[in-house]
Amino acid sequence: MSQSDNYESVVSSAKSEVAKFDDDDKGLVGRFHHALHTTPALVPLIVLLAAVAIFGLVLGSKFFSPFALTLILQQVQIVGIVAAAQSLVILTAGIDLSVGAIAVISSVIMGQFTFRYGLPPTVAVICGLAVGTAIGALNGFLIARMKLPPFIVTLGMWQIVLAANFLYSANETIRSQDIAENAPLLQLLGAKFNIGGAVFTVGVVFLVVLVLVLAYVLKHTAWGRHVYAVGDDPEAAALSGVNVNMMLISVYALAGLICAFAGWALIGRIGSVSPTSGQLLNIESITAVVIGGISLFGGRGSIMGTFFGALIVGVFTLGLRLAGADAQWTFLLIGALIIAAVAVDQWIRKVAA
Repeated sequence: MSQSDNYESVVSSAKSEVAKFDDDDKGLVGRFHHALHTTPALVPLIVLLAAVAIFGLVLGSKFFSPFALTLILQQVQIVGIVAAAQSLVILTAGIDLSVGAIAVISSVIMGQFTFRYGLPPTVAVICGLAVGTAIGALNGFLIARMKLPPFIVTLGMWQIVLAANFLYSANETIRSQDIAENAPLLQLLGAKFNIGGAVFTVGVVFLVVLVLVLAYVLKHTAWGRHVYAVGDDPEAAALSGVNVNMMLISVYALAGLICAFAGWALIGRIGSVSPTSGQLLNIESITAVVIGGISLFGGRGSIMGTFFGALIVGVFTLGLRLAGADAQWTFLLIGALIIAAVAVDQWIRKVAA
């Protein structure tokens, strides 16, 4: 073997040792980071399982009963549906502060059209869904065509819709008994059924189906891939042939429709039609989305993560309540989770860059 061949052999051996060292190092940190980058829902899933395990050990059968676990689903069904709508918007690097107001005014329209104008409940529900979709589409139009900031547009729309809600309803609440007797369809998503001691509602089933459908659409359809593309880099998406304006309008319109369904579920959950309900849905939906691992910068995250994020909030709320802790501990822990979730997102983006 010549001297040059021997030198190349030594260099090649050194490079392989370095590569092996790098692979070993990635086995601990790099692989974990890669898993988080490719599966954004992994972090909220780990947090959810850990929270369930901790509360299960502390509270025992009080927490691990079928009724308690399904009660969590019942409590988060409205927030989960609204958070699914919020997720679509945030994936495009936007935000919708009007989601809660859209849900409430949709429920008010369903109730008022039925009891004030005497329309069949089916028609009233369709009208409520249409109004929610129209408000969402208007948000999308102002953002996409007028180039207005999503935060400002939806903040203004939240105020407008909230005021219209109280003015139109005259702050009138339609009682649960009147709805049950004359328009039970309005309470359909609140209907309960029992499976082996676990109590579910139609709204919970709707939430699960909605999450699964959106997860499939975002992962396996062109529309879903375009949502991620617009959120990641709208200029590059436009150059690749994506109609960015129409995508944004369609996303906000679909978000409005989903929020209208949340309004329908809200009637079933509380039994009545109240213009003062759902006041915290805006913040709660954003909380579920952020804890669920969807990046506020757009283009990364999953609907399943949002679903896990909503469940985390539900687990902490019920677990601390059963443990007899002060309700403020829930806000403290959820706040810490929000900051931690954003920190993890920044870490993933920084390492991946």
